Amino acid sequence: MLKGKKILIGISGSIAAYKIPMLVRLLKKEGAEVKIVMTPVSCDFVTPLTLSTLSQQPVLIEPYNKVDGSWNSHVDWGRWADLFIMAPVSANTLAKMAAGIADNLLTTTYLAAKCPVFFAPAMDLDMFNHPTTKRNIDTLISFGNRLIEPQVGELASGLCGEGRMEEPDVIFQVIKDFFLKINDLSGKKILITAGPTYEAIDPVRYIGNHSSGKMGYAIATEAASRGAEVVLVSGPVSLTISHPGIKLIRVNSAAEMAKECIQVFPECDITIMAAAVADYSVEVPSPVKIKKSENSLTLELTKTKDILSELGKMKKSGRFLVGFALETNNENYNAVQKLTNKNLDLIVLNSLKDEGAGFGGDTNKVTLLSKNGKNIDLPLQSKAKVAVQIIDAILSKDTTL
Repeated sequence: MLKGKKILIGISGSIAAYKIPMLVRLLKKEGAEVKIVMTPVSCDFVTPLTLSTLSQQPVLIEPYNKVDGSWNSHVDWGRWADLFIMAPVSANTLAKMAAGIADNLLTTTYLAAKCPVFFAPAMDLDMFNHPTTKRNIDTLISFGNRLIEPQVGELASGLCGEGRMEEPDVIFQVIKDFFLKINDLSGKKILITAGPTYEAIDPVRYIGNHSSGKMGYAIATEAASRGAEVVLVSGPVSLTISHPGIKLIRVNSAAEMAKECIQVFPECDITIMAAAVADYSVEVPSPVKIKKSENSLTLELTKTKDILSELGKMKKSGRFLVGFALETNNENYNAVQKLTNKNLDLIVLNSLKDEGAGFGGDTNKVTLLSKNGKNIDLPLQSKAKVAVQIIDAILSKDTTL
């Protein structure tokens, strides 16, 4: 599967660098071509000689050769690879990647890379859980890079927690899976919705919900990375996305989201409605800020357009429609009713009873229910991993796509 594939590995200063020789051996055994670029600090953790011997290629460290003055071209190496694996990625290198700082050969090569990039952080648990690290990871994901999540385990500091770089055999399997799935959505156009909607009360206030948009954005990134042309209709969230395969349309209200979805839907092979759309809006929003004058305020609410139901009525043969259901009671029953009544092919069920699932967080725990009666319970995991499994389920032979 990997015969002839060009894999570039970038190593930064972390004790986890000692794992990379095993990854190189696995890749070479599978027939891949491997090149390696290192930061100077990383040489303290694993020797260039070891890596050069295993990869059968020179290992680059500095932008130029100090002996003969020749240039080590970050551009050539960045364009050579079919896949770039940044592992391990220290907190320092992670920050540089997110900020576009190119002060060594590794980060300049990263900025020049035209291929998909995977990154595997490795650091102590407090560093990994620092808000700046979380922000930098979110930024890199928004660029279309793929996170290989660190695991919980014993760390070099002697502490135990999150931040341990994933093992070489798992990273190797991630690489194999990537080439297996690459472009499996090529030629498909996918509509995805994400985030909340805000229904205006007046120019200052609104009715909304706690949706962060992270699940929908993760699905959009996964679909685009697998070759799809993606239209992402997003409610008001703080997230950004820069993948070239994603067209982002920002909206505020349920009515605006309905308009965009109904317009795009007929052109799409797959539609995934992950947004938390308001069920009601204020019938007549005030054109000016409502002043606090009485002890109570009565708002007249009216139902918003049921976008998912409308799309279900419009759906033609060969199209695949996915809905989301966030339930607090009778979860499976309510989800199955929604699946049937709205002419869906698949529904993703969330329960607010599950700790770590639902709005706002980086993890989710869902059940996939298909119209052919097959249900898949997924464990609590990152929303990025949930996104992979949703796309896999859509493309499964058990679906009707």
